[in-house]
Amino acid sequence: MLRLDNAQARRVFLDRHRLAEVPQGGASGNDLLSLIESLGFVQLDSINTVARAHDLILFARRPRYRPAALKTLYEKQRALFEHWTHDAAVIPMAFYPQWHLRRKRDAERLRRRWQKDRRAGFEAQFQVILDQIKSEGPVCSGDVGKDETRGSGGWWDWHPSKTALEYLWRSGALCVVGRDGFKKRYDLTERVLEKHLCDDLHVPDEAETVDWCCAQALARLGFATHGELAAFWAHITPAEARQWCQRELAAGRLEQVEIIGADGSVKLAFARPGLDEDPALGVAPTNRLRILSPFDPALRDRKRAERLFGFTYRIEVFVPEPQRSFGYYVFPILQGDQIVGRTDMKAFRDQNVLRVKALWSEGKVRWGKARQAALEAELERVKRLAGVEQVVFEDGWMRGSALHHL
Repeated sequence: MLRLDNAQARRVFLDRHRLAEVPQGGASGNDLLSLIESLGFVQLDSINTVARAHDLILFARRPRYRPAALKTLYEKQRALFEHWTHDAAVIPMAFYPQWHLRRKRDAERLRRRWQKDRRAGFEAQFQVILDQIKSEGPVCSGDVGKDETRGSGGWWDWHPSKTALEYLWRSGALCVVGRDGFKKRYDLTERVLEKHLCDDLHVPDEAETVDWCCAQALARLGFATHGELAAFWAHITPAEARQWCQRELAAGRLEQVEIIGADGSVKLAFARPGLDEDPALGVAPTNRLRILSPFDPALRDRKRAERLFGFTYRIEVFVPEPQRSFGYYVFPILQGDQIVGRTDMKAFRDQNVLRVKALWSEGKVRWGKARQAALEAELERVKRLAGVEQVVFEDGWMRGSALHHL
């Protein structure tokens, strides 16, 4: 049985996530679309302490990237559509047919779940909303149900028409055609996506979608357990992924491999035959330091990141400040094949400054002059994405090793 040591596993993993190569190249149009296709999707997130997650994900791989390029692909060229993987994401339009199963399952699952929640009356708004959009064009949540009681806008406070909008989007009757700020605009799917693709759009059956999900997830992970394959797109079950792996293994299209973790532990995974000859094994990842979003595809699966890199991370946005180990929104720092640190920083656009409040090194990483210079060079790049002109390190910013805070 093939065994990849930890360094080899990291090389394959970073290569598949487009983090082994030098961050450079075109960052708009077809170049940007090609990057998103290779990643599979880009998670959307509204928090903007430095830049929104989707923007930093793309910027980390293409420093010439600017948010307007993604907006153009998504809203003007319709090269992307928005739906859910593990969370809201923009996804290449070429993958749209494979979301039929997700929309079907969401229609069943969300109707049952939301009927039990505090959303009484949302189903009665379906036709009202569809008729309104048909006659008026795209709407935001504030344009519907204007006579309904509004709450805070949080999860339990959606008014019935807002809930109906979300349901009709998740189940397929509506699509999101863009955002005003971070507020979604909805339109009829038949008027936008399906017309844009073609009138005779092939709708894959469940078996086709399971095969596509597993094969495409494995291509983007390099090696994976059946659970990791199921979780990648998040619309097939672990049982379906397990059965797929068993079939592919029996047919000789998969093999089991042993993956050595950062702590020396061994984990069984599946891979395509020939992983021992993968070109990524012979190329060391670039030593260019870069700051990652907490929602970067390489870190989304926290358990996998901890197993491969020895990197323990949790987002602390919802943790009360006195109980936080690090900070409200802390960014991992990648260099070579290591997560070398994490930093708490924020752009204050009214002051035209990016403030670095704190930085912790990971494990036994030494934070010497060369690494500090690499960090400062990266922050000079990041400040342009954040839209500020100055970087300031606050007093006491160097906090030592993260190990002492975990």
